[in-house]
Amino acid sequence: MDLFHRELVGKDTPTGRDCQFCYRADPDFAKRDLIDRLVLSNLDDTASAHITEDGYIKHRIAELVKRRLFSPSNAVSASPALLAKSA
Repeated sequence: MDLFHRELVGKDTPTGRDCQFCYRADPDFAKRDLIDRLVLSNLDDTASAHITEDGYIKHRIAELVKRRLFSPSNAVSASPALLAKSA
């Protein structure tokens, strides 16, 4: 090896792929910067796998929105008065 080249150890740049959770959960996913959409390819689709901090934060927001939409407090409960009206 000469002085102008270094020996490569592993990969210099991380390989990434689109986060499938964000793809399904975030309606504005296509509008994100490309780098904010990527997660490290060898990790699961989690917030901490995102390459950028903005990607991490947007993933966490999507998790919170999803959790809020499917929380028991948002479930429609059939009250007796509502059932009486529909009969």
